[in-house]
Amino acid sequence: MGGTKIEALALDAAGREVFRKRVATPRGDYAATIAAVSSLVKELGTGSVGVGIPGAMSQVTGLVKNANSTWLIGKPLKQDLEKAIGREVRLENDANCFALSEAVDGAGKGAGVVFGVILGTGVGGGIVVDGKVITGANAIAGEWGHNPLPAPTAADLPHPPCYCGRTGCIETYLSGPGLSRDHEQRTGERRTPEEIAALGNESISRYLERLARSLAGVINVLDPDVIVLGGGMSNVARLYTEVPRLWSRYVFSDRVATRLARPVHGDSSGVRGAAWLWE
Repeated sequence: MGGTKIEALALDAAGREVFRKRVATPRGDYAATIAAVSSLVKELGTGSVGVGIPGAMSQVTGLVKNANSTWLIGKPLKQDLEKAIGREVRLENDANCFALSEAVDGAGKGAGVVFGVILGTGVGGGIVVDGKVITGANAIAGEWGHNPLPAPTAADLPHPPCYCGRTGCIETYLSGPGLSRDHEQRTGERRTPEEIAALGNESISRYLERLARSLAGVINVLDPDVIVLGGGMSNVARLYTEVPRLWSRYVFSDRVATRLARPVHGDSSGVRGAAWLWE
């Protein structure tokens, strides 16, 4: 379940894809979101159901928290999905699902520590260690998108407001909408992230440098073997050559062995990780 689309995927017992379909996310409408997921599951047929969401389930209340799809916040999503579908649902953060998918048989296969990044409508992260998702004591492991942008410069000011109530979060700069906002403020042009990336101008250069700073902070704390990028912005080819060149100045090491990798299973690899929740 993403901020702009909901994608359904069916895998057979051997992990082969047998069905895939995308529909637009009914933004702002919780009941319609439940109905959309339920309809997709009915098309999938019988089988176990795993769901990745752009947020987490509170370990205190059992309700959704920290979702950039804000209409999910405070809702008993797991219970409502199970009622609508008539089956048990395993639910996990979408970035955790993405990281799991790529760690199992993707760009992070065989790696001890994989950090999966979502650069889409929001910015999320998931951690997989030795093939297992790390959720953390507060169910927020990997949520780097709501740390402040590291080492802000004059070009990063003023800090943009974030839906979480803070300002200057990494997500406000590195999400697709964040890139569009930054470009419009600088140029007066309203363009999509894809259009901005194709232009190859100063807006994308600022994006690359901010991404390098932000991922260097992750490397300094987690020191992963592999960082795999997902979400719509992961399709920008320059990220994989320029960000590793730029992050060296911020990483506390004489050499950076961490690999920055494209997702083997595409920018929406997380839907496969939702299926792997049942393994």
